[in-house]
Amino acid sequence: QVQLVESGGGLVQAGGSLRLSCVASGPTPSNDAMGWFRQAPGKEREFVAGVSWSGTIFDYADSVKGRFAISRDDAKNTVFLQMNGLKPEDTAIYSCALGWQRSPWAVSVVANDYNTWGQGTQVTVSS
Repeated sequence: QVQLVESGGGLVQAGGSLRLSCVASGPTPSNDAMGWFRQAPGKEREFVAGVSWSGTIFDYADSVKGRFAISRDDAKNTVFLQMNGLKPEDTAIYSCALGWQRSPWAVSVVANDYNTWGQGTQVTVSS
């Protein structure tokens, strides 16, 4: 099965930037969207950004639109999350996930629709 490994998290000041990476190893799945989720202490896991398996459709949570960007390097089986203008409320564990979608243009914002998850990487934004 596919394994996902995130990296790139760390401690940054408000207004700073980070780029997260998620590398997939093993058999490459077909018809899967890739999503980024985050979970802060005491809060529910929430959708952050996603890209359809076609690579043409992108979706973002309202809270990160204009600041975050998701991208893929299919040759390296890697997906990225570029995070700019970070705020303290962005502090969370960020995880990437793969999940089958019903169409090449679909991106689910529901965590239960994803069946393969990485271990997560911590992002901490200080004031």
